[in-house]
Amino acid sequence: MSTERKTIRVGILAVQIHRKAIKNLHLGVYPPNGRVRVAAPLAVSDHAIRLAVINKLGWIKKQQTQFARQPRQSKREMVSGETHYFQGRAYRLRVVEGDVGPRVQIKNSSTLILFLKEKSGVIDRDFVLQAWYRDRLKEMIPRLLEKWQPILGVRVAEWGIRKMKTKWGSCNSDARRIWLNLELVKKPVPCLEYLLVHELAHLLERKHNDRFLSILDKAMPKWRAHRQELNAAPLGHETWRY
Repeated sequence: MSTERKTIRVGILAVQIHRKAIKNLHLGVYPPNGRVRVAAPLAVSDHAIRLAVINKLGWIKKQQTQFARQPRQSKREMVSGETHYFQGRAYRLRVVEGDVGPRVQIKNSSTLILFLKEKSGVIDRDFVLQAWYRDRLKEMIPRLLEKWQPILGVRVAEWGIRKMKTKWGSCNSDARRIWLNLELVKKPVPCLEYLLVHELAHLLERKHNDRFLSILDKAMPKWRAHRQELNAAPLGHETWRY
């Protein structure tokens, strides 16, 4: 597939352009700093992209302001006393080193205990915690698919979990495959459900048009509230959309 990547300036905005073999132009503003990215068909000129960005300047500034006000998590050092999230709840991390196999345990709905061998480093601790997060999300998704696929009248051929820097999820409607961001395991379950329903709806309608919105409205009437909660949750320290 032919693609082209470049950056242009529209006033004070740096706009990343990704040209590829698509039919429509898509403009996005991404956390944590309001990065502006345009995915455009190969034949669309820089001038046309500039006009599209200028036409959406008010919306772009609004999104950037929201991201600037959004709370940030500090960089995780993986030490006792640090705050980590699971299913929307904050937990205090307690690191226990000794002659034990690596594992994670939740205690009293307030503490996340990380068991490791002695002299474990930050990378080792993070690896164990991320593996635990992935396993928990793998347990949750099949139950949610069983719930929501019949409601929307669709069925995925494949699903998976990824660490994504710019999206909460994605859908390949041709392959009937969806991907969910590992970070979703840290968010409230209704937020995860909203994102899953969002991607399932793309199996019925690829674009974010009126038909797509009506599908969400019918399947999950409170989806806007869940989306707002998801976007208001603390951002991870990594460059991190929906």
